[in-house]
Amino acid sequence: MPLIHLNDRTLIRADGPDAVKLLHSVITCNVKTMAPGDARYGGLLTPQGKIISDFLFYGLAEESFLFDAPADRAEDLLKRLIFHRLRAKVTFAVAADLAVAAVFGDHGALPDGRLFTDPRYPGLGQRLVLDKAAAEGLSSDLAAYEAHRIALGIPKGGADFTYGDTFPHEADMDQLGGVDFKKGCYVGQEVVSRMEHRSTPRNRLVEVIFPTPLAVGQEIVAGDKSVGQLTSVTEGRGIATVRLDRATDARAEGVPLTAGAVEVELRKPEWATFPLDWEKKVSALDAKFKPT
Repeated sequence: MPLIHLNDRTLIRADGPDAVKLLHSVITCNVKTMAPGDARYGGLLTPQGKIISDFLFYGLAEESFLFDAPADRAEDLLKRLIFHRLRAKVTFAVAADLAVAAVFGDHGALPDGRLFTDPRYPGLGQRLVLDKAAAEGLSSDLAAYEAHRIALGIPKGGADFTYGDTFPHEADMDQLGGVDFKKGCYVGQEVVSRMEHRSTPRNRLVEVIFPTPLAVGQEIVAGDKSVGQLTSVTEGRGIATVRLDRATDARAEGVPLTAGAVEVELRKPEWATFPLDWEKKVSALDAKFKPT
């Protein structure tokens, strides 16, 4: 049933008259343009522009917001938000009475709660914020949700990219609306803006199609040259972090990409706009690697 309690997520509340001003100057998404019921995808970065945590960000009221964050990042995220507060009139606290569920596909009736559209990609569905006691009666089949998001090529922090060591472009946050490049300053903005306007990231997360099962961590190679690594897998497909220049060179030279003894095909996710130089050259392999 595609109504799944995401018990690997933690909700953090931000409340107060200075919440909009403070958060707009700290996180990567635009807070000033949010209305109650809106959702954004965003992140908190280091001054060097690397991702401390990504999150979904919900507008509850004019001065009240929720961070939907990975549970294993919540403590550090909360600590850093409090650090940035200084004298601003805003409070941060874990919303221990609330939980979040993923809603997608044919789900039927929903429990009482607040529904938000996942801002990253329409196919992901919605998020339902509800009382924790009610959430505990729902399915917690995280594997089903993982298969759903992997099939759509949506990266997940801690699996597809490493917190504290990854720029937003390398995690495809720029492709999924996770960075507002028009909003002005936020922590790490200078580095991220320079990458957006002056350079092309070498590493990207892309979809991988394969005809036989492969494992997370499997290296993708072109001959004896490493091209990338599988970071998430589901049936017949996965996500990999890839050096685009090496993959492009391999395609130009006619060298197949393999993981172990298995030939694989890289694909740009449907939602992505970054260029892949070999896209127009993929033809015969389409049928071979079409997932069942």
